[in-house]
Amino acid sequence: MTDAGSRVGTTVTHRRYVPFSHAHYAGNLVDGAYSLAAFGDVATELCIRTDGDEGLFASYSDVQFQAPVLAGDVIEIQGTVVRQGRRSREIDFVVRVVCRGTGTPHASSADVLEPPIVATTARGTVVVPLRT
Repeated sequence: MTDAGSRVGTTVTHRRYVPFSHAHYAGNLVDGAYSLAAFGDVATELCIRTDGDEGLFASYSDVQFQAPVLAGDVIEIQGTVVRQGRRSREIDFVVRVVCRGTGTPHASSADVLEPPIVATTARGTVVVPLRT
């Protein structure tokens, strides 16, 4: 847990493989809710690290779906605290696709993407209990 004045700038990054069981649409496209759920996981860790509590999500704003997330991708989900109030924390989120299947020369072939593809961005607000 960090000191009360040092929350802004705190960053948490998760990486995960997107399983084919999460494909929701044609072409192995994963729905946008997948990114939002991943943001929730990152926000939970951020709240634990900064406030010693899992916190609660209050809202999302400015959600932008900029590129598809596909089954078989490896994604990086990052959240950074950009503002803090007494109980609220605003977090900027980004999902980047860092690896993607190519299907050639083998069905299991994949590439590391340099640079990664920015797939989803958002700002979220979480609330945590007041410290006593």
